Amino acid sequence: MRNVALVMVFSLLPFASSSQAARPAARGQTATAAGQAAERPVYLVYYWRARPGKTAEYSDYIRTVAEPIDADARKAGVFEEVHTYTPAIATGAPGADWTHMRVFRLKGYAALDRFSQGMDEATRRVVPDAAQRSRNSQHAAEMRDLLRQEIWQEFR
Repeated sequence: MRNVALVMVFSLLPFASSSQAARPAARGQTATAAGQAAERPVYLVYYWRARPGKTAEYSDYIRTVAEPIDADARKAGVFEEVHTYTPAIATGAPGADWTHMRVFRLKGYAALDRFSQGMDEATRRVVPDAAQRSRNSQHAAEMRDLLRQEIWQEFR
């Protein structure tokens, strides 16, 4: 019985070869696995609070100004998808301090490094007039405040 168990254990171990031909394949597989881990999605999350009396106006701004820019940036590969959330029901737990949460799913940390530049480029494509971009930024600044920004990853 002991011999059978040892044979089973040894048959499960990877074959150790001194052949140089086998080593590059093993290294390539390791690099591929590492590359897949590096491409694990990350989520860039913005918590915004609309200023008093500005919630509906800020929601409209997201629909009319931000979403067309988001669509262009997504098509350009800046991020994979975006969702905007608003609190719906307050339970017995402490309520949300934010009015709008925007969650961008990116391919990985390399995409996160390029996110701001990519969004700036999309903004210039969608709103080519620099004066209008400035007015949009000023309008947004008057309606809302950034509470915090977080970077999430899936729990595995």
